[in-house]
Amino acid sequence: MNKTPLFALSALLFVAGCNSTPSQPPLSEAPLAGATIGGDFLLTDQDGKKRSFKEFDGAYRIVYFGYTNCPDICTPDMQNLMAGLKAFEKKNPELGAKIQPIFITVDPSRDTSAVLKQFVRAFHPRAIGLTGTEAEITETTKKFAIYSSRVEGSSPENYLMSHSQTPYLMGPSGEPLALMPADVPNTDENEGAPDKVEAELAKWVR
Repeated sequence: MNKTPLFALSALLFVAGCNSTPSQPPLSEAPLAGATIGGDFLLTDQDGKKRSFKEFDGAYRIVYFGYTNCPDICTPDMQNLMAGLKAFEKKNPELGAKIQPIFITVDPSRDTSAVLKQFVRAFHPRAIGLTGTEAEITETTKKFAIYSSRVEGSSPENYLMSHSQTPYLMGPSGEPLALMPADVPNTDENEGAPDKVEAELAKWVR
């Protein structure tokens, strides 16, 4: 009996076992695995270029819906998300390069490409900001299970947007994996949001 094929198979299994990371559960065990969240879209980025969600297939995606005039939620959330991503990139440059951060506005009337360009630049050099028509944004928020509504202010231009605070981590095929802990407070007993974001990325990105 020729034992070479059996030996080769055993060697391959040994190598595969050595290369695995025990702390990383399979993607099928991700909190949002199997959820009907996400889908393709065609929106406009901060440079005026049309972008689809599908064009990022092969990359993990941090997707956050918000708006640039948000008084006290969106900016801290983006700061925490991108600080966590930068920390992960520093420790894992190759894996970090596989993650595309995407900010999608829920306020397309005010968040033009030019406005988004200034906004996303403040957080991460590779962050993409997306806007579109009211209909395009509405369709996209529905696909990603995001709630948003306009709250009238003292004038037609002075209003707020009520919206879901839901930062997603999406997988290489655009599948939902987990929610990013963007608003975890930093206390003596608890790591802050950037640390939690970094840990979540280390758990699922491979």
